[in-house]
Amino acid sequence: MILAFSVAPSGPATGRPERDGGSVSDAVAEAVKIVRESGLPHRTSSMFTEIEGEWDEVFDVVKRATEAVLPFGSRVSLVMKADIRPGFEGEMDGKLERLEKAIEESGE
Repeated sequence: MILAFSVAPSGPATGRPERDGGSVSDAVAEAVKIVRESGLPHRTSSMFTEIEGEWDEVFDVVKRATEAVLPFGSRVSLVMKADIRPGFEGEMDGKLERLEKAIEESGE
């Protein structure tokens, strides 16, 4: 499965000073560290982190990433979107490669 998720704190911090006028970059950095340490294929963009693996291992990482953000606010927002396709691996890159190929072929 590929799971795209975004996790961010809101409300007053529960033990951490606020920096950068309300920026959530410190909190997101903690979540992304968890993803990177997982060893699973992943990619982070300005709005989402994608992670690829088996259901249980992906959800374990998302849970731990969410828990890492908890100290930065009084609540946490978590948005997820999943592509569940049993029997397929390497689809984070595979889907993009097929898209680029389709774009090239449509321009001929």
